[in-house]
Amino acid sequence: MSMSPSNNDTSQNSVAAKAAASKARGTASRATAPASKAAGKAADKTGDVASAAAGAAERTAEVTNSVAHTAARRVEAGRQAVVSASGQAAAFAKTTWTIIANRKILAAGVGVGLTALSAMSFAAGRRSGRRTLGPITRMTGGRI
Repeated sequence: MSMSPSNNDTSQNSVAAKAAASKARGTASRATAPASKAAGKAADKTGDVASAAAGAAERTAEVTNSVAHTAARRVEAGRQAVVSASGQAAAFAKTTWTIIANRKILAAGVGVGLTALSAMSFAAGRRSGRRTLGPITRMTGGRI
């Protein structure tokens, strides 16, 4: 018997090699199945996390934009309040200055008004305080 295998049984070697390769593939498949499943789950979770991060970034951008608009509106309202208050202060100062500048005319007008009011009050009081007189007494001036 020679040391080398015979070449007559070539189909037997081929079948055995195919079976061994098939077993090796099955074993490798079973060994790598958990890793494949874990990689698939990790990819799904990575996609979910990326989606959640994008949603959070979008919401943050919306909130930031809303805060900026609100701040701008409040600044504008404050500016308008300051302008209005300064306008009112200027009008008050102008009125006060006009009164001070024309104080002599104003004092004369107040004096005339008080004098007229006093005269009317005096006349009304004199008229209401008189007794009623008959026609003869009025004609004689109250002597009879």
